[in-house]
Amino acid sequence: MNGANTGFMLLAASLVMLMTPGLAFFYGGLVGRANTLTIMIQSFASMGITTVMWWLVGYSLSFSGGNDGLYGNFHYAFLQHVSPTSMYTPSGIPLTVLIAYQMMFAIITPALITGAFTNRVTFKAYLIFLVVWQLAVYYPFVHMLWGGGLLEHWGARDFAGGIVVHASAGWAALASVLYVGRRKIFDTPHNIPFIALGTGLLWFGWYGFNAGSELKVDHITALAFLNTDIAASFAATTWLFVEWWFAKKPHFVGLLTGAVAGLATITPAAGYVPIWASVVIGIAAGLVCYMAIQLKNRLKWDDALDVWGVHGVGGLLGIVLLGLFASTAINPNGGVGLVHGSGSFFGKQVAAGIGACIYTFVFTYVMLRIIDLITPVHVGAGEERGLDESELGETAYQLDEAAPPGTAAPVL
Repeated sequence: MNGANTGFMLLAASLVMLMTPGLAFFYGGLVGRANTLTIMIQSFASMGITTVMWWLVGYSLSFSGGNDGLYGNFHYAFLQHVSPTSMYTPSGIPLTVLIAYQMMFAIITPALITGAFTNRVTFKAYLIFLVVWQLAVYYPFVHMLWGGGLLEHWGARDFAGGIVVHASAGWAALASVLYVGRRKIFDTPHNIPFIALGTGLLWFGWYGFNAGSELKVDHITALAFLNTDIAASFAATTWLFVEWWFAKKPHFVGLLTGAVAGLATITPAAGYVPIWASVVIGIAAGLVCYMAIQLKNRLKWDDALDVWGVHGVGGLLGIVLLGLFASTAINPNGGVGLVHGSGSFFGKQVAAGIGACIYTFVFTYVMLRIIDLITPVHVGAGEERGLDESELGETAYQLDEAAPPGTAAPVL
């Protein structure tokens, strides 16, 4: 056992776990007061239910057998054949550490989608969505790209989750938005400090997300860490000044959203590209994701918290830019990007990214129609104004009933 690698990966797993509560605060601040708990419980529910699923079949379907295929097999179902002495030999870490680390990715991915359909989906329908979506979308993509499956053998690369996490979640979010339709009651961010806190936790945890994806401590680990911070910083700065130009004022929420867009976009490329490329990727993330959100607004897609524009577009953009900038001189396990003379790798990245987005979008839309036959997906008329009370029987704040619904200030 390599003690340094083991200690680092336990820390990385803890950092990725912290991202899900961070996401809950990020989304919780973006919605109205009367819907705060509803969006937050969707993230925390994933922490519990996804862990159960990972133990049952998730890890096995993702990381066992099935070479060149779409799925693994059931060799590790119920984590059978896993003992305290089982090792992940490439890194010299206990297999239990790898299982825990990858489980944290599985937890946050479906939780990302929830920001798109906030205030509109029943909790019961969400729980069905959470289970089925992982079985049919998340696990096969993990296996195909990280578990020795089809796309990995074909030559496509995804260092830490451009397709597996962000593009899949973002394009599922768009399908969800188009299925459930627009909100009847629109609220505005009620707690910008919550958004800032959530962004800080996400940014902090993202170092474990990206640097930890090397699965050991070496020069690629350090490169992924630095690339992550540089891209996020350039994206946040780009978004700040672009929005300032158009809105005539600097917006804190825009700065925070830009940082998350940069983090999502650098994710698939963090350990495969040179440092200078992370600057370009960060600027591109700030510009392209900002424009994607403006397009969404013009098309009147009610993606409430801009999951498609930030994660869907950002994840796909990162996959494409990886095909542009990757260099085997940086990481021999990556590829040779277009700027280094290989159109083949670039083509594979584009095809894998677009194909994944199309599959995720179509499956999610069809799945929601089927769930609607089992239990209503959309909340009842009038419930949007206060889902915390109608769905959970709880409230985040004691609301002043004299104030407009969804905007009331807490009584002190």
